[in-house]
Order: sequence, then structure tokens, then C-alpha cells
Amino acid sequence: MTPTRIAPSLLAADFLRLGEHVAAAQSAGVDRLHLDVMDGHFVPNLSFGMPIISAVRRITPLLLEVHLMVSNPQDLIEPVIKAGADIVQVQVETTAHLDKLLMQIKSHGKRAVAVLNPATPLTVIDEVAGLLDGLLIMTVNPGFGGQKLIPYTLDKVRRARALLDERNPACDIEVDGGIDASTIRQAVLAGAGVCVAGTSIFNAPDGVLAGVRALQVAADTD
Repeated sequence: MTPTRIAPSLLAADFLRLGEHVAAAQSAGVDRLHLDVMDGHFVPNLSFGMPIISAVRRITPLLLEVHLMVSNPQDLIEPVIKAGADIVQVQVETTAHLDKLLMQIKSHGKRAVAVLNPATPLTVIDEVAGLLDGLLIMTVNPGFGGQKLIPYTLDKVRRARALLDERNPACDIEVDGGIDASTIRQAVLAGAGVCVAGTSIFNAPDGVLAGVRALQVAADTD
């Protein structure tokens, strides 16, 4: 089995120690960092914008995946790419033109990922499955960290993996929400290859490095 990739979510980091936390995550061997851009409209919270993405880009060579939890993703795709995003993730619920957004991302040579909220059916990606570089399935309703994984979302992960194995086998499936040492293995067994985790890493009692490694061990234990 391919080792599970952990994507530390910087929303849960201590911004006064952001450089230190990024360095610790990098030293744990992760290949990417996850940054949530929230607008207080599509989700009931605000987070960071382009200056933080640019600052993180300057201090790490890791892949930066930017999740646009916003009502106007088409207006922010180019700014986040200019700021340093390698992977851009767009919520399917925000647009009637998902294919256009995916192609906009890919036209810049970046990876395009569709994001589904827990109650959004898989059928919305039927026509664009071949365009996807990744599919992010939210395992909580987005907007806040520290939530519990919603169990029924794991069945969606299983069905998504079966669909993509037929239509786009190279497409990554990612999960985000409630991922910790007690849930990550369930997500991996369901078909997730990338797992976003915030609270369980940046609030880990023994530090960021230990938090990442605990997830790596839990994810890949047979």
C-alpha cells in the first residue's frame, strides 16, 4: 500500500509560531501543507488570505494546497496561484461552471481539485471526473476546526474511489475533517490517499513533529 500522505492544516497552527510549525511539519516528512481561505459567507468563519500564503511559500518548498471556501472562487484562483499555490481546491457548491474553474486552474499548470461537502452527492462530478487531479471529500461541514468526523462520509469515499478507479485512476482522494489517530485508518481503508489534519497535529501534546508521526503510524498500521 502506498504510504498515506498527511496534509497539515495551517488553520490550526499558532500564527505567532507559524514558521516554527511549518518547519516542524516539514521535518516530519510531509509533502504538502493545507491552507483554508474562508470568506465568512460560504462558511461562517474568516481565515487568512494572500499575505499568509505568500509568507508560507517563502519559507518552504513543500506543495501548498489552497482550499477556497469562498462564494467567488473564480475571482481568487489567479491570486492564490500568484501567491504560491501548487494545488487549488474549489467547492462544487459555489459554481454552476465547475468544468470552467477546473480548466482555469489547469491552464496555469496547477493541480485542480473539486471539493464536496458531506451532503453533496458524487453525481456532481460525473461529467468532470476525467479533468480532476484530486477529489477532496469533506468529512465534516466546513468552516471550523476540531469537529468530529461524520461517519457516513466514509461510504462516499469508498464510492468515489470505485468511480475514479474506472474513470480516472490517477486521481487522488483526500479527506478533511475530524482526522486524528482514531479515525485516519478508517479513511485510508475507505480509499483516501491524502488526509488533512489540523488540531491533531498542531495541538498535539508532544508537539507538531510527534503529532504528524502519530498520524503516519496510525494510518499505515495493518
